[in-house]
Amino acid sequence: MPGLGAAEAEILQIVWQLGEATVQEIHDALPAERQIALGTVQTVLRRLREKGYVQAELQGKAYVFSSAMQPDRVISTKVSELINRFFGGKALPLVMHLAKSRKLTERDIKRLRQLLDEEENDSSSSKEKDSEE
Repeated sequence: MPGLGAAEAEILQIVWQLGEATVQEIHDALPAERQIALGTVQTVLRRLREKGYVQAELQGKAYVFSSAMQPDRVISTKVSELINRFFGGKALPLVMHLAKSRKLTERDIKRLRQLLDEEENDSSSSKEKDSEE
């Protein structure tokens, strides 16, 4: 999967949020403080299309852009690349870094505990099945 620059990732997230959108609609969805020219958005969308992240369909006089890849697939691949590049392929150091460097709300902590409990239960179930075989 091709690399994504910061502007490309930002525009791609907007495409994901909108589902389908013209260059103008994507430009309008950018935060006001970004002050990116319409032509720049068009260039970024062209690059995203060339890389296979978005597709475009001519509707009337304007192209309508939509995602060519599922967000979960892109995110999963990019997070895996990050883990491999900076954390030696191990997810735990990344999770620990995020927990220490970001303010986790009580809700975040509760959800994390639920996820860990689910993983622990899945792992226990797998081990029991393996020992039965």
